[in-house]
Amino acid sequence: MIKDPVSDFISEREQRIQNNGDNKSLIKAAQVFNLESNKAQYSYNFSWMGRPIIQYPQDMIAMQEIIWSLKPDIIIETGIAHGGSLIYYASLLELIGKGEVLGIDIDIRQHNKAEIEKHPMFKRIKMIQGSSISKETFEEVNSYAKGKPVVLVCLDSNHTHDHVLQELELYSTLVTKNSYIIVFDTIVEDLPDNYLPGRAWSPGNNPKTAIHEFLKSNKNFQIDKAIDNKLLISVAPDGYLKRIS
Repeated sequence: MIKDPVSDFISEREQRIQNNGDNKSLIKAAQVFNLESNKAQYSYNFSWMGRPIIQYPQDMIAMQEIIWSLKPDIIIETGIAHGGSLIYYASLLELIGKGEVLGIDIDIRQHNKAEIEKHPMFKRIKMIQGSSISKETFEEVNSYAKGKPVVLVCLDSNHTHDHVLQELELYSTLVTKNSYIIVFDTIVEDLPDNYLPGRAWSPGNNPKTAIHEFLKSNKNFQIDKAIDNKLLISVAPDGYLKRIS
């Protein structure tokens, strides 16, 4: 039998990722880093093509893999902040040669809006100001997504249980089969209460609790545990939800 080095490498990688799920010492080391790095606001340290991107590099790589594999026609993201994620996704779509990014935020601050609009990747970006869970905003988003063959959604706005659950119930209807709805900051459930004072979310009231509530009545999605095992260091454990039907 002739060996195929490409498929052999992929198989070995898949086995390593699977084994990570049982590697207690590696998991413990990752948990310590996740805790201490979140306390130190580590995710605020990075930028993409000049714009701050409040993400862990590990999650950025996971998103690159998903986007390159799916080649989505539209990426919808709730929560814009400085616009780094919008720029990041748009740059990947630019390399792919198709697709657009739609960002939604209840308050697009003027200085951030100006920086995003003058960026070379803005040609693939549209923005909507409004609550992500309002009827009017969702209807506008739906009009952009309607008829698109591949739709990918990222949720990264208000991180309270009720808000994220409403986002999941709305935006999951836009996600196409084999694509994802990715929910960021599920790590809040695994961190000490009040680790960052003044936030409305906390253990028991956060994106991860919303995901598990959502999955109780929605069997079209499942958590992609292979991504969790691959990353280990992430702000989105249990947050990569794949549409399976």
